[in-house]
Amino acid sequence: MPIRPKVMAFSILTVASLGWWLASPGGWVTPIHAQGKPGPAAPPGTSSVLPIPPEPFRGSINLRAEDSKSDFPQPVEAPKGAPNVLLVLLDDVGFGASSTFGGPCNTPVLEDLASKGLKYNQFHTTALCSPTRAALISGRNHHSVHTACIMEGATGFPGYDSAMQKDTATVAEVLKQNGWNTAWFGKNHNVPDWQSSQAGPFDLWPTGLGFEHFYGFVGGDTSQWRPAAVEGIKPIEPYLNNPDYNFDYDMADQAIKWIKMQKAVAQDRPFFCYYAPGATHAPHHPKKEWVEKYKGKFDAGWDAIREQTLARQKKLGVVPPDTKLVPLAPGIPAWDTLSAEQKKVYARMMEVYAGYLEQTDHNVGRVLRAIDDVGQTDNTIVVYIVGDNGASAEGSPQGLLNEMTFFNGVKEELSEVLKHVDDIGTFKTYNHYPVGWAHAMCTPFQWTKQVASHYGGTRNGMVISWPKGIAARGELRTQWHHAIDIVPTVYEVCGVTAPTTVNGVAQKPIEGVSMAYTFADPEAKSRRTTQYFEMLGNRAIYHEGWVACTTPPLPPWDPGNTTTDVITGYQWELYNTDEDFSQAENLVADHPDKLKELQLLFYTEAARYNVLPLDNSKTTRLDPAIRPSLTRGRKRFSYVAGQTRIPEGASPDLKNRSFSISASVDVKEKASGMIFTQGGLFAGLALYLSEGRPIFHYNFVDVAHYEVAGPAALSPGKHEIKMDFAYDGGEIGKGATATLSVDGREVAKGRVERTIPLRVTLDEGIDVGMDTGTPVNLSYDVPFRFQGELDHVTVDLR
Repeated sequence: MPIRPKVMAFSILTVASLGWWLASPGGWVTPIHAQGKPGPAAPPGTSSVLPIPPEPFRGSINLRAEDSKSDFPQPVEAPKGAPNVLLVLLDDVGFGASSTFGGPCNTPVLEDLASKGLKYNQFHTTALCSPTRAALISGRNHHSVHTACIMEGATGFPGYDSAMQKDTATVAEVLKQNGWNTAWFGKNHNVPDWQSSQAGPFDLWPTGLGFEHFYGFVGGDTSQWRPAAVEGIKPIEPYLNNPDYNFDYDMADQAIKWIKMQKAVAQDRPFFCYYAPGATHAPHHPKKEWVEKYKGKFDAGWDAIREQTLARQKKLGVVPPDTKLVPLAPGIPAWDTLSAEQKKVYARMMEVYAGYLEQTDHNVGRVLRAIDDVGQTDNTIVVYIVGDNGASAEGSPQGLLNEMTFFNGVKEELSEVLKHVDDIGTFKTYNHYPVGWAHAMCTPFQWTKQVASHYGGTRNGMVISWPKGIAARGELRTQWHHAIDIVPTVYEVCGVTAPTTVNGVAQKPIEGVSMAYTFADPEAKSRRTTQYFEMLGNRAIYHEGWVACTTPPLPPWDPGNTTTDVITGYQWELYNTDEDFSQAENLVADHPDKLKELQLLFYTEAARYNVLPLDNSKTTRLDPAIRPSLTRGRKRFSYVAGQTRIPEGASPDLKNRSFSISASVDVKEKASGMIFTQGGLFAGLALYLSEGRPIFHYNFVDVAHYEVAGPAALSPGKHEIKMDFAYDGGEIGKGATATLSVDGREVAKGRVERTIPLRVTLDEGIDVGMDTGTPVNLSYDVPFRFQGELDHVTVDLR
């Protein structure tokens, strides 16, 4: 027995030594890793397989620790001297909005950045937010990453289902695994509608896509005063107890804090920061001081502003001197034909929008100053994209107090808008400007957001600055590029290889091309020669200076569905954009063979990139019932107090049907508080107590409010409260009868003449036991916590 340890030791050392000797041409040698010297390793950033495999142990192991040499695993490091990346993406800003590109809205931070770098005047997006964002962070076309439309408009085909797959890893995932810290601030809108609740799954949330930190909002838009904010995957309510709160400022504060922490703790490690404000998507919610800077500046109207903008664009050189101003889109009235009341409302709406854009630019500047404070300006590449599509024409011809009216096909009366003109931009509105301003903000191009067939929907200004890597200052670049070209540009300047495999999944090739070749050579020939566009059936193909595109059958402010056949019913147009910058001269009659050539090329690209089948439906896509669901087939839902921010995509569908809400409560005298609510001030419903009286309130997109209230306060103690909602049936949006009962006895009944047909909310959801965001009416304010015990709340669908 005593000899066994010696034998074991001899065996271990002999076998190990024999292995070393056999592996060495000269016989007995000491292995390199046993000497603690580094062995061969792939240069950082060059691996085509992620994660990068761990390096071998380079110490030595003997029986005793004192006779061995330790060696810690080393983290992957970015290539030496690799830059930080700040990717800024604004929302719904047309080519002609910012002063940097000749527009009427001051953007001094963007102008200063351009003076230190490069301006691009032929950069393109997809014409809608979610698709551009998916393309931007993946380097692939929007249909290739399953995002042909917004998340709330997904349909069940590969290019359209809104569920990004593991074969298209994001730039954040790749940079993170190559040694960068990564974070996303602001708007997301890349989580499938049915995966946006606290039940997850979370692999398509930012923290599942390679972003180590997320502070923003998941949906397409949110109130800047009362945002549906999320930190990581957790909903938060940062506006409570802060009367001056504005999310645009908050997200800048959070980005500044994150950047300074990274550089305080890991000074030599680069960061990738994706900064995506909600601005200037509706609702337009800037602080008052920014709005007042524009008082009276838009009284001349959109026709004059378009002409002034084009003149400035020519003077700045961001458009050729022979660029023509295209006519107003069909259906947009000339400013001089409007009444004094219309002009007053519309001018104020534009003042609010302009203030919003300048405020946002200011907060981008605060982030840039933070980068300068930590000594990283020279080695930070800043890509500042001025819009994820053209300006939004979803505000109707007369603008909106409440965007939910647009999404439900409801018209606002101008007389009502005029009554609330002073509320525009406050938390009491979900406001949007008229389509005339949207077209003006897309000067000099045709059409706007949603219209992928024309540059008004797809061309956006962009600035790139990188003092260490770009010698040029204040120069213009005219090469033709697209959002999918940003990722390969980042990879090239960072010294990172686009991986072929990520986390065990083979990757689709990057479909963009790097723009780095443009940095030093303003005359370089564009390396992107072909690009398709498609959105909601509107489509185009760019090829070597020519654009063939379809004529939109409906304007983007029409929420209806066209009856035009998506293949045979569309007219086509043809432009030589090398000679016609604004697509002003339709050459379809002069070059029929060129049109046919480009039409065939479009369908070739469509088949290649999952664009088929084409679908020109619009607002009917917003119905959650057409997508996967956590709720389909369920008739009964039970909730408890404190369950909040349950999004519509994960909620019982209370539209166009009968249902009931019941609750068991235990209250003291004259208790108040929320029992159950969905939505808020801009559309929704709520069952609550007000000084002991049970009340059911139905808010029809803030155009009509209906209330059924019990005549007396509940006595102290336990009660069963129930609201029965009996829908009239038939078509969508019909009326209903609401009946309130307490302890099995009817106490009130009333009519709801109009109900929400398509979508209750974009950024608010179901709350139980309290209310978040905005109240369903102004008789109370959030959080309106229930005073007493709320045992359970049950929703029954009949």
